[in-house]
Amino acid sequence: MQILANDFTKLWQDCQDDYIAAVAAVGASGWYILGREVSGFEDALSAYCVSPFSVGCANGMDALEIALRVLGIGPGDKVLTTPLSAFATGLAILRAGAEPVYCDVDEHGALDPDAAAKALDSMNGIRAIIPVHLYGHMADIAALSAVADQYNVPIIEDAAQAIGASRNGVRVGAQGRIACFSFYPTKNLGVVGDGGALIVSDEQQATAARALRNYGQTEKYVHDTIGLNSRLDELHAATLNHVFLPKLDGWLTARRRIARAYLDGITNPNVSLLPGPDHDGSVWHLFPVLVKADRRDNFLAHLQADGIQVGLHYPILISDQRAMTDRGSPLVSGSLEQARQFATQEASLPIHPYLTDDEIGHVISSVNKWAG
Repeated sequence: MQILANDFTKLWQDCQDDYIAAVAAVGASGWYILGREVSGFEDALSAYCVSPFSVGCANGMDALEIALRVLGIGPGDKVLTTPLSAFATGLAILRAGAEPVYCDVDEHGALDPDAAAKALDSMNGIRAIIPVHLYGHMADIAALSAVADQYNVPIIEDAAQAIGASRNGVRVGAQGRIACFSFYPTKNLGVVGDGGALIVSDEQQATAARALRNYGQTEKYVHDTIGLNSRLDELHAATLNHVFLPKLDGWLTARRRIARAYLDGITNPNVSLLPGPDHDGSVWHLFPVLVKADRRDNFLAHLQADGIQVGLHYPILISDQRAMTDRGSPLVSGSLEQARQFATQEASLPIHPYLTDDEIGHVISSVNKWAG
């Protein structure tokens, strides 16, 4: 039995007829860039996220950069974020011209509100906070918003892994100034390629974001600012709107069912489970577990020998990456002890909507028989 972290073959089997029909409709339209499919998907995304405005772009990292620039954050500014994330989170800050400041995470792997408060209290020039809703669990946005309000800085939510997530009844994007999504294929809402979007509550900021994604163009041949070439194309917008988004809630239900099976079934005392802050609100992009750092390679080898593909998220902190350290010492507030624990001990079990009951049972059995 081979169990993949993501099974795109099964996804294609499920979606291919609708996908091909959506692509054919775009081809027949004769309009391939920033047309009715992009605006239609933006409307659908706004409705799904209960947000007044959404702006499609080329990928999730561009969405973060555009969000920062819309808020006027650039050279000379600092942005507080987590070191435990995909590199794109830190890179977007650099591309906007600002400097990342890293502080520690909480027991769920998300930006710690107390650590964030200490960073803002001790370091001048921090003009925004980017928490990451890691693993599909929402960060503690209520507590982070209280910190942000105290220091008068905006929150930009990196929701690349968390579309549809909530915590205590509050949805992604409801409290941050802007929330950013990725439609990379592995994401819960992905495309056959790449894509991204941001949801915005302010109309002027939405207008600015639309200009920035298209060379800074406010009307044809009129460029008021230096923008990007970051347009969500019509093909991806059409497949997102007509094929994948309508399936999303069903996929999230399946992910929660699989997560519950793992949480109930895995009893190995050498494997620490991470149920998250709100099981039903999480969208379970990943299912992380922790094992002792010096036994993680053995754990991975054991599962791989049983035909189970395992991921690591993320084994090198952004602040430790050579691309960051070669620029000089990264800005760090306080200890990154908890983040380093995740980096050295975390492993991600397969979780995707097409796992069968037999495959779920095989994963649970394999984890439970590991000697530790």
